[in-house]
Amino acid sequence: MKLFSKWQWEILSPLAGFLLTLSFAPYNYSYLAIISLVFALLSWRAVSPRRAALRGFLYGAGLFCSGVFWVYISIHDYGGAHFIGAGLLTAFFCLFWALFPSLTAYLIAKLSRGQGVGASALIAAGIWILVEYFRGYLLLNGFPWLQVAYSQLETPLAGYVPILGGYGAGFMLLLSTALLAGTLQQRTGWGRNAVALALIWGGGFLLQWIDWTDPVKQPIKVSLIQGNVSQDKKWLPEYRIKTLIKYRQLTEQHWNSDVVIWPETAIPAFYHQVEEFFINPLEQQARQHNTDLIVSLPAKGKTLKENYNMVVTLGEQRGDYKKNHLLPFGEYLPLQPLSGYVLDLLQVNLGNFLPGGDDQALMKAGGYSFAASICYEDAFASAFLPALPEAAYLVNVTNDAWFGDSIEPHQHLQIARMRALETGRYLLRATNTGVTAVVDAKGGIVEQAPLFEQAVVTADIYPMTGMTPYAWVGDQWIIAVLALLLMVQLIVGRVKRR
Repeated sequence: MKLFSKWQWEILSPLAGFLLTLSFAPYNYSYLAIISLVFALLSWRAVSPRRAALRGFLYGAGLFCSGVFWVYISIHDYGGAHFIGAGLLTAFFCLFWALFPSLTAYLIAKLSRGQGVGASALIAAGIWILVEYFRGYLLLNGFPWLQVAYSQLETPLAGYVPILGGYGAGFMLLLSTALLAGTLQQRTGWGRNAVALALIWGGGFLLQWIDWTDPVKQPIKVSLIQGNVSQDKKWLPEYRIKTLIKYRQLTEQHWNSDVVIWPETAIPAFYHQVEEFFINPLEQQARQHNTDLIVSLPAKGKTLKENYNMVVTLGEQRGDYKKNHLLPFGEYLPLQPLSGYVLDLLQVNLGNFLPGGDDQALMKAGGYSFAASICYEDAFASAFLPALPEAAYLVNVTNDAWFGDSIEPHQHLQIARMRALETGRYLLRATNTGVTAVVDAKGGIVEQAPLFEQAVVTADIYPMTGMTPYAWVGDQWIIAVLALLLMVQLIVGRVKRR
């Protein structure tokens, strides 16, 4: 099936990548993911692996340049880089991640050659998800943004998430689009593939009606504080006391809640600097009102060079969680000393933190244990799974003010919704400037605050018991099964061709 000339495929590839961006939040045109992926898969079929890799790179450039351009705001506005240096770093960042769709396209073109529609679809879907997993977990501490499954939270394919997780649901989307692309190209098997598509999407629809976890009988009342403190003023010494007073006053209006949560580093000072005059009195107030308060601030370790990003519970018992999954180039510098030299040359100032470790004890608030995450840790499903089934709900504190009034805060909320759906747990998301939200165990938004407004989100939530099938097995087993299916299909295909 020849829709376009060779060069027209190349010209249209970035546009197709841009269409995939529109399927994610805040646009949420989920069906555009199908159009975008069908185009990509058609463009990579029946061409040489090299040409497919070129088209995949152009597709990835369109996707990442339109989908994660917001890193420029962090680098330029808050990292202190000159606009040229910030532009170059942003371009490098986006084009680097575009290499992964390029690799995907190369492998699909090479390994699916000579295969039938069904076999090609399995191969294409398997390769896409395996490369996506590699991008999300294994390289530079992982960058799991713009994973295809996030675009399907409002479609029947979301029904697969509690069973197969985001990668498994993404596989179902890729399998669907690959079947459609193969059918359009070869113009055969319309009936058989239509039945397969109906089973995939119908199965997802039916699975949405299953409750995989159970609520406790009594809800707890939570309040999430969105202080809306300007990022360029937050860490200035002259604004520190004003910020502390703001959060304390907002909290005093909600001492009737069981749990009150502040956003990431709402306290703009190290723990040892404020423990005596602020933390301890605040804890006494919380105990007097039978409220548990969850706050966030940086902390020093045993030496002055040890910095941690930390969440602390105040009230029934004091506990803490130190951020474990650090942001590359934001909280630590990989590829040293080269990365440090380049950033110094471009006059970019970034943080230097240490991970908290995997063996941290769970904290309690509102009478129940919860799983905590800081900043973009909630982009990794593995951040919450070790805490289950003991954790009855999830908490994420973050500060998306680094990315201004861009699409990033909306994308981040969409990712948080996936974590709630995967685990069958409410997720409480407290942010500095938005989007602060309460997400239910099905991934739906219960309450949310507008961006860049001072607000308090209050809602009743149900701590949950039990585990979803996905929470039992995690990503590793699902990825292993997909890899095994891919290997078997490749072996069977090779034997048949002989």
